[in-house]
Parts: sequence; C-alpha cells; structure tokens
Amino acid sequence: MRCTPPRSPNPLLDRDGAAATTATAHRASCEVDAAKTGGGKGSGGLSCHRCAEQFGKWEALEAHHLSKHAVTELVEGDSSRKIVEIICRTSLLKSESSCVRIERVFKVHNTQRTLARFEEYREAVKLKASKLAKKHPRCLADGNELLRFHGATLACALGSAGASSLCASDKCAVCRIIRHGFSSSSSSSKKDGKAGVGVFTTSTSGRAFESADQQDDPAARRALLVCRVIAGRVHKPLENVREFVGQAGFDSLAGKVGPYANIEELYLLNPRALLPCFVVICKP
Repeated sequence: MRCTPPRSPNPLLDRDGAAATTATAHRASCEVDAAKTGGGKGSGGLSCHRCAEQFGKWEALEAHHLSKHAVTELVEGDSSRKIVEIICRTSLLKSESSCVRIERVFKVHNTQRTLARFEEYREAVKLKASKLAKKHPRCLADGNELLRFHGATLACALGSAGASSLCASDKCAVCRIIRHGFSSSSSSSKKDGKAGVGVFTTSTSGRAFESADQQDDPAARRALLVCRVIAGRVHKPLENVREFVGQAGFDSLAGKVGPYANIEELYLLNPRALLPCFVVICKP
C-alpha cells in the first residue's frame, strides 16, 4: 500500500516499510493504466488492461473502467487492508472507539483523468504559494498534502455478496464521488453549521463516520473514504463562517483544532483537492 502522503502525520506509515516510499512512487500508487495501445481488430488501439476488452473511444474505455474495475476488494489478511485498518483504528479518539466497525475495504483505482486533475490542482497551489510574501514550506513542497477521512453514505449493493461494481445512482454518495469526484453536494451536512463552506474531512475515522448524512436515506449504509488531500494554505477556525467569505489566498478552512495543534476538522474549498484512495464500509 503506497497511497499515503510522503510526510504523513501518522507515524505508523513511516515505520512500515510497505507503506514508506518516495514521493514519486507515492503519487503513482493509486494510478491505474486506463489504456494501452494495441492492435486489436477494430479496437482503435484501446483495450482494458484488466479484462482486455477492446474499445474505439477513450470515453467508452473510461466508462467501462468506472463500471467494472474502479474498485478492488482487499480481503482479510491482505497487507494493504491491515494498514488501512490500523490507520482507521489508531486515529479514533477514546470517545469514538466503539462507533467504527470495519466490514469491508476496497482500493480505489482512479482514472488518469482524475489523477491528472488532482496533480494539476497541486501545482496550482504550489504556484500560488510561491508568489506569497510569507513562504509556507509545505505548500511549496507538495501543496501541503495530508491524509484525511470523509464520511459518505452507500445506497447500493457494493460490498454485499461480493459485489464490486459501482452503481450510477446519484443517491449513492460513495459511487458518485468515485465516478465524478467530490462536489458541493458532498460537502458537510447542515447539522454542523458550516454547510456549503467546502468538502468536510476529519483526522479521525469516528468523526467522519458520524458526519455521513443519512437524512435522505435512513436505510443507507455508512462508509469512510480515505483520501489524499491538498490542504494548501489553511485558515484558522472561525466562529462565524460568514467572516471567511471573500477572503482570498486560502485553500482550506480549519473547523476544529486539537490540543496539539492537530487539525481535527478541515474544509477543502476546491473539490479537486481530494483524491479518494480507499473505501471502508462499516458495519451498522
């Protein structure tokens, strides 16, 4: 498993040889070669690297990938799954220790389009940081990349009876995010008082699990998305979020800061700042 930040705040990732890699390997870790050039009959030179099915257009190949190969289940005992479980459990606060019970874990195979969009945003943040009078080393180095959790609902059969295909329903937040990326519709719920500010992420799996909004579908299951995020320049917490509107130069807003200056809640202002890497389906 190599999709954790080069300078992750989680010391477990730095101690584990399977998780510690160079920045180059890190950025390529979640990449899936969506196509390879081939000479298939009438294929137009595009074939799926997973099942070898032939396609004439890139769009058709991408749609096929999202429907059939966007996620892969990590079975119990898999080294990557063990690390994901450790990340989820060690991030829990004592008050959250019993609220997250892991049922299944899926690795996300993002399309080249999604990866390119994420890296383009990183470069934009770095460029903006280089023009500031006060330099921010992390922003200049990698856009201030962090590992965060996002809670979302699951309205389809993903993970049930071996199902590993994404659905096309807009009501299924997990599949919608993997297919189309994050958006204002995947932002924080209204109950936290900051709806519409940005995409809500947490440093603890328990808080993310609790934030998954089941108002539209009480029967929906809840899941955690383990994401790489480009936090960029972070604004300190504000009691009145309206004060933040119109302030330029910031890429995210801290919602809550812990006792050791750890940002427990973070709102990403641009949906392109998030890249989902794993889906952790939780037991009811």
